[in-house]
Amino acid sequence: MKIGELSRETGVSVRLLRYYEEQGLLESGRTSGGHRAYAADAPRTVRRIRGLLDAGLPTRVIREVLDCVCGGEAEVEPCLTPLLREQLAAIEERIDGLERSRTSLAAIVAATAE
Repeated sequence: MKIGELSRETGVSVRLLRYYEEQGLLESGRTSGGHRAYAADAPRTVRRIRGLLDAGLPTRVIREVLDCVCGGEAEVEPCLTPLLREQLAAIEERIDGLERSRTSLAAIVAATAE
């Protein structure tokens, strides 16, 4: 499968597919003409990558867990639970920080509007 076909099938831009390759998330071979050629299961891999990105995982973590995805698009082996819980805790910390920032900013706006 060529990169344009993979892009059309998955809705992911060619540029982003190249980025996934650069990050070690997606593999391709080369045709005799030097064009990228993807395996038949590449669309499934791209959907898995998208699901993990949508879950807030950085590409470095996705690289670690991608081979352990089983079943659905983002279902992983139980042995990865500690790593995923660690990532979840980091996301929750960022959310807490954003909520504090929102409260502070709302107070400033309210004081300014008076």
